[in-house]
Amino acid sequence: MLPKRRFLACALCAAGGVLSASVGVLAQAPGFTRTVLNRIEFPGDTMVTLQVLVEIEPNVLVARHTHPGIEDGYLVEGGGTFGMMGQPDRAMVAGDAFQVPRDVPHFLQNGTHKTRVLSVYVVEKDKPLASQVPA
Repeated sequence: MLPKRRFLACALCAAGGVLSASVGVLAQAPGFTRTVLNRIEFPGDTMVTLQVLVEIEPNVLVARHTHPGIEDGYLVEGGGTFGMMGQPDRAMVAGDAFQVPRDVPHFLQNGTHKTRVLSVYVVEKDKPLASQVPA
């Protein structure tokens, strides 16, 4: 019998595998991870809603990237500098929220502490969750 913690880890890995197969998740970059907490598809539609916990290690740059849909984010803890094309960069701290329109390049330069972001994505099912943008 698997201990509860190990079972949960296996379940999350399996969920990630299902997500990868149907949404095409970007491979995890060093220094940050995305963990899918919830997923719901729209019947007969091409869209999916994902609730994701993003964890970013201290001083890590989450490079410029886009999503094939909308991202709504809330900083649970930590903070850093958030930049989005067409807007000035801004310092963000725990309790701040942001929205990123479809296909708009954005980045986060994390500060000196671990940052956790709860993001909700409404994206196309058959496209990668994120695509890197050249600097």
